[in-house]
Amino acid sequence: MLLSMTADFVRELLDSDGGVIYFPNSGLFENGIKIDNVMFTIPGLNLEIYWYGFLIALGMVLAMIYAYRRVRKFGLEPDRFTDMVLAGFIGGIIGARAYYVVFSLDKYLTDEGTFDLWAALSIRDGGLAIYGGVIGALIFGLLVAKIRKVKIAPLLDLAGLGFLIGQCIGRWGNFFNQEAFGSKTSLPWGMVSKDILNELYFFYYPENVSVIANRALDMIAHPCFLYESLWCLVGFLALHFYSKHRKFDGEIFLLYIGWYGLGRFWIEGLRTDSLYLVNTETLKLKVSQLVAGTCVIFAAALLIYMYVTVKKKGYTFYYATDESKELLRLYDEKNLKSRRKRGKNADDEVEEHILAADAEGENVNESSGEETPSDVETESVDAEGPSDTETESADAEDSSDTEDAEEENSGSEQKNAPDSSDSYAEEPKKAADSDEENDTKTDK
Repeated sequence: MLLSMTADFVRELLDSDGGVIYFPNSGLFENGIKIDNVMFTIPGLNLEIYWYGFLIALGMVLAMIYAYRRVRKFGLEPDRFTDMVLAGFIGGIIGARAYYVVFSLDKYLTDEGTFDLWAALSIRDGGLAIYGGVIGALIFGLLVAKIRKVKIAPLLDLAGLGFLIGQCIGRWGNFFNQEAFGSKTSLPWGMVSKDILNELYFFYYPENVSVIANRALDMIAHPCFLYESLWCLVGFLALHFYSKHRKFDGEIFLLYIGWYGLGRFWIEGLRTDSLYLVNTETLKLKVSQLVAGTCVIFAAALLIYMYVTVKKKGYTFYYATDESKELLRLYDEKNLKSRRKRGKNADDEVEEHILAADAEGENVNESSGEETPSDVETESVDAEGPSDTETESADAEDSSDTEDAEEENSGSEQKNAPDSSDSYAEEPKKAADSDEENDTKTDK
């Protein structure tokens, strides 16, 4: 076992370049885990991509994928929901950074006392507060929802589930930045690194390394980022399955802020690098704990009120309303037309291929090794080929004007050579009719 957290080890760690995390209480990873906050560098541009930003982006993408898969279950129209997502993404980044800068303003003041705007705008090395991100995303998203006339309550339900996914994954960015850690612990997963030593003690005893070294056992810290990640994961799984049995629109969001607030209040009590609202000898009040406690109380009160109201008066979910059904019907109708348009273009290419092969005296299926054209192809053939109505009309004309009918039929046979047999034309028509029937069922 490498680590006994001796004074000599601590001195060596403080003198090192950093980038290694140790878990002394576990008996594992004797040489530590080497980490780098830079994920990779883009060749030629010398642009560094950080794990912190990548993991936040990954969390957002997975949250959006999940939300899109369930958006119709909440009665929301996907196109309008996209507008909310984009607005929420922009608002989340702005809010997360603004929140952090406001409560750690001294970090962005120059020696002359002026505000360093460029440093405040740089998020590559961290400095995004989750509470600020949630607040910013909600403000921007709800403003767009108001403009686009989107029902707020089911939108918030989806947002709450998405936030849990994003927070669960995004918190691991703190691991690579070696931040969001807590006070001392003897638990097996307690961690220590140069950055932790600096944060916990070096700034308190800048000229006395011996004091730091002799208190080495006090420097094994709680991995608070891990606690929050796991808390969000459990919350997401629980609310995901419960959402199918929710009592009213907006319930999932209230449960989310209550659950997250409860966990965050506990976790912030362990952290040593939190943003403080008041930090004096007599009073220490952390911003996140105040916000978390407020969220829990607000959510609990509103949930109790809604449960009582729903029990007395009942509740109709938005997805069951005529408004939601009509919006989704129009959305499906628009998408169906778009699919048919794209399918028509593809069919034109298929028809040209068939006519070219016929002109060369070849069988299309034999030359390509493919089977009979698919439903998409046959739909085009039916659209271009003679229908039953056209045949009857041609027969009627034949009785009155035989010569004109023969000329028309001759032209039709030449134009639609592959469809010359009645049986071949009939089969595509049935397939096309079947496709249209299926599309109609999908619209409903």
